[in-house]
Amino acid sequence: MTSVPPHVTPLRLVQRVTIDLARAVPLLTDQAASWLGDPAPSSRPGRRRYLTDLSLPIREHAPSLVFRKAAHVDLGQPLRTTNGYEMDIDWQSSSLAPLFPVFAGRLTLTSTELRLEGYYAPPGGELGAVLDKVFLSIAARGTARWFLERTAEVLSAQEPVVDLQILGPSRAAGSSRPA
Repeated sequence: MTSVPPHVTPLRLVQRVTIDLARAVPLLTDQAASWLGDPAPSSRPGRRRYLTDLSLPIREHAPSLVFRKAAHVDLGQPLRTTNGYEMDIDWQSSSLAPLFPVFAGRLTLTSTELRLEGYYAPPGGELGAVLDKVFLSIAARGTARWFLERTAEVLSAQEPVVDLQILGPSRAAGSSRPA
């Protein structure tokens, strides 16, 4: 069993959603750039990396306020399980990485739920872990919750979902949607 450093915090979120697994797998592999962001080089074999904006919506106090941070999201290959698929997933800030939490875990898909499980490491090591208990876990969990909800939205949609805001002006050319 692998030991986990004391400053790392477990995270487990579940989103109930109806998923067509045959449609979902391409959306997490070959078609992921259509909703997740621009493909980026990955130094890890078997991983696909995307440059995207992770969001932290401030739901309770200011529902229209959203913090965004450019990040690299790495997806492993989907592995078939008895109930669906599992894949490795991790993310980290694309700039000033030591100042933001890092997440590493697994994304699990079944026909009825999407689950994100893993660990995040708050910035600042042991001191960051203390602050995490007071404040930062709100940001890390909120961002993970947003990612899981966004993924559920894409995987459960009947039609392909393309987020023109993530794609940017060059990839959204020809769109009739106002900027």
